Amino acid sequence: MSESTIILAIESSCDDTSAAVIRDGLLCSNVTASQSVHEEYGGVVPELASRAHQQNIVPVIDAALRRAGVRREELSAIAFTRGPGLLGSLLVGTSFAKGLALSLGIPLVDVNHLQGHIMAHFVEPSKEMVEAGMIKGMTVDQLPLQHPEFPFLCLLVSGGNSQIVLVKAYNDMQIIGQTIDDAAGEAFDKCAKVLGLPYPGGPWIDKLAKEGNAEAYPFAKPGIPAYDYSFSGLKTSFLYTLRDLMKAHGCETVEELEQHIPTLKQDFCASLQKTVIEILMKKLRKAAKDLNINTVAVAGGVSANSGLRQAFIDYGKRYHAKVFIPPFSFTTDNAAMIAQAGYYRFLHGELCSISEVPFAKTKI
Repeated sequence: MSESTIILAIESSCDDTSAAVIRDGLLCSNVTASQSVHEEYGGVVPELASRAHQQNIVPVIDAALRRAGVRREELSAIAFTRGPGLLGSLLVGTSFAKGLALSLGIPLVDVNHLQGHIMAHFVEPSKEMVEAGMIKGMTVDQLPLQHPEFPFLCLLVSGGNSQIVLVKAYNDMQIIGQTIDDAAGEAFDKCAKVLGLPYPGGPWIDKLAKEGNAEAYPFAKPGIPAYDYSFSGLKTSFLYTLRDLMKAHGCETVEELEQHIPTLKQDFCASLQKTVIEILMKKLRKAAKDLNINTVAVAGGVSANSGLRQAFIDYGKRYHAKVFIPPFSFTTDNAAMIAQAGYYRFLHGELCSISEVPFAKTKI
């Protein structure tokens, strides 16, 4: 075993196979293989995802080790995403982590995927990674990164989750608000599908929203108590608004309606994005005020949305709050966040038994 603490992390919760290496708290590599096979189906197909993980996991891990300049014999432990996620996908990563750990005689560290997203705010990329352009949108003069101090509130938004999490420590997190039905990312993807946009729809919503009028269509906002969210009503409002426009213009398809309203998709995307962001930020403001917390962060795949990122910047200026937005490379599912969470857990002796199995659903 090396004198340094070197963790290999594996992430396989959905349709991205990712591996990362962290040495003494510094991220040395982060390699991800995405799966384009799901695009023609308009969503992730679990069986296809698990098969693709089996094909990708060996070359991805090999690339992560080589880029980090680390030999397998130098590893201190292997961290892996145990859940939540697609069970078939998780089984691939879990099984590989167990087999590799057994062959090397090193311990396992299991990581909760949702906690991993939050811990992405504590990832410290090495200078070499940044210089090589491996961290999207980051330059060397930004190092070392600023990290949030405990306690803080984290808005965790993705295709499967929309939560407000009170983060007291790396291993002390409490969900104080969450969606009671659909997640924000799911709303983006499903509304994009209605407009005939490719999968995944979130990035397309973001792109077209920049060209549209955010005041064009007032969509319904839910009146959910406390800090919880709901996006099913918004999706219905979106669908009914589009349906009524098609009926009014005598159209049967979105393409026909665009002949009458050339900016249809741009305006619908801009109005949808504005509404989703207003819903998310309203509850976050309420939670921050009620708990008297002045530090807020955003995490998860939807944190890559330019409108939401700007909303956080505006929030910081208006309320004199400390705001933390992750680099684009750490917004979607990636092993860097699993490596960071696993590194902390390893240092505190929070290891995983070889008999533990992955889980599809859980809370932080």
